[in-house]
Amino acid sequence: MISSFATRAGVVAATFVVAGFVKGVTGMGLPTVAMGVLGTLMLPAQAAAMLLLPSFVTNVWQLFAGPSVRALLKRLWPMLLGIVAGTVAAASFIAGGGGEWAVVGLGAALTLYAAAGLLAWRVSVPARHERWLSPAIGAVTGLVTGGTGVFVVPAVPYLQGLALKKEDLVQALGLSFTVSTIALAIGLTREHAFAAGDLGESLFAVVPALFGMWIGQRVRGRIGADTFRRWFFICLLGLGIQLMARAFV
Repeated sequence: MISSFATRAGVVAATFVVAGFVKGVTGMGLPTVAMGVLGTLMLPAQAAAMLLLPSFVTNVWQLFAGPSVRALLKRLWPMLLGIVAGTVAAASFIAGGGGEWAVVGLGAALTLYAAAGLLAWRVSVPARHERWLSPAIGAVTGLVTGGTGVFVVPAVPYLQGLALKKEDLVQALGLSFTVSTIALAIGLTREHAFAAGDLGESLFAVVPALFGMWIGQRVRGRIGADTFRRWFFICLLGLGIQLMARAFV
């Protein structure tokens, strides 16, 4: 665990610059990177509480960067309701009820997401199945979010399978992550794992996250997307395996 205030502040700032950079380049990844790195240094509940404001601010920025918010809300609201219900129901796990298994769950979520990314796993979701699949995907995503603080599984593969236009997909991801962040804040508050006193540290992380996101957006066109994503997923895979291994050493 991080001890001195200066060391903790430096590690948090560096983590959110990197996490923001990844989000700026790929349109996602801030909570995933932040939870993966900070989860090796502090309890998952502490890391989740810290990422709430940076995640909310950057996702709202991403959400309102396009014109399709109303149409996406109309289409995705069953999934979003499922995310809220599942996250609030499972928040007690990351808040302390899961103990070291919350760390294992975080590692498993990162490993699964990284493996899917490296294998370029894609699903195609027929429109006729959205009615029942959307709330189910939302509920499972909520359970994973409430248990690990990671928002991406299985919501991201599902959204990628909806054949959305590139701009709509980025905006849909922002919408899903924004709702997940709000639901996680509600769940942690309900479990007394997040209070007004925690806002200062979370607010501190907003600036480096925005700075990293700005850099990522500036260099997005200059980085080979496939190469960047491959190394991103390799790093996540290493973090996930390391977190799972901590329970057995």
